[in-house]
Amino acid sequence: MKGEYLSIKKEGFSEYTEKRSVFYGYTAPVATEEEAVAFVKKIKEKHSDARHNVYAYVLRENNIQRFSDDGEPHGTAGLPLLDTLRKQNITDCVIVVTRYFGGILLGTGGLVRAYSTSAKDAVEDGEVVTFTLFKKMEITVSYSDYQKVVYYLDKREISHTNAEFGMNVTLVAHLLPEKYTEVESALMDMTGGKAIVENVGETYKAR
Repeated sequence: MKGEYLSIKKEGFSEYTEKRSVFYGYTAPVATEEEAVAFVKKIKEKHSDARHNVYAYVLRENNIQRFSDDGEPHGTAGLPLLDTLRKQNITDCVIVVTRYFGGILLGTGGLVRAYSTSAKDAVEDGEVVTFTLFKKMEITVSYSDYQKVVYYLDKREISHTNAEFGMNVTLVAHLLPEKYTEVESALMDMTGGKAIVENVGETYKAR
């Protein structure tokens, strides 16, 4: 659906052993290529003694998709990581799988299975969720109108920031785009037209 995408909620981790080779999987939600590269670098530094630190990431930014086999046979490591994300339509996510060689060659099939399993388990640990587009509505009202505005928002399960108290009270509500006009009208009605309502951008939130 337009205005939605799948990603992970938090960093994830996995551990998998195949014929004495140990695979550590790491995932993280990222918004830019710079963030993805920084995460890969962090894991490589953490496991600088490992033979392979394979990675893949997919971003909404410019529809970027990249992977690296990091010395493993072509198509046996980075591509299975990338396919893990593609098959689940996951984006804004980076995966790194570190391998400590156990002395036994795994073969093409064994490598693909091990890297795929490590990636899948790490992504699962990161909790796949749907992120939905919300409009941000800045609402400024008088102290006398504040409580009824908050009651209205809470009753309709509309999330909002903590209020800032100054000459008036200001808070930001997060609304589905199709609800924006309806809520704006309701706020104006309940405050006798005194509420100041402004569209201050958009954000994606996990649902």
